[in-house]
Amino acid sequence: MHSVSFPKPSSDRPQELRITVAIGAAVIMQTAFGLIWAGAASERLAQLERRANVNAQMIERTARLEEQVRFMSATLVRVEKKLDNFQGEGM
Repeated sequence: MHSVSFPKPSSDRPQELRITVAIGAAVIMQTAFGLIWAGAASERLAQLERRANVNAQMIERTARLEEQVRFMSATLVRVEKKLDNFQGEGM
């Protein structure tokens, strides 16, 4: 005899539909959370880049100040030598 297959009873279809909807909702939620996480990570990176830029500016200013202090120190040494020579001649 021939075997005849019948379509699944209608009671199984709503369960399959619920599973499909649940999987779809899970994928949509994971995508949304992934986008939120990526946005937050991007903002954190941008903030770190801004801080690094400020630090670079501070390092540059500090280097300039160090060079100015060296120049002023050398000038002070020259002035002290001239004063010592002047005082030595005056005595």
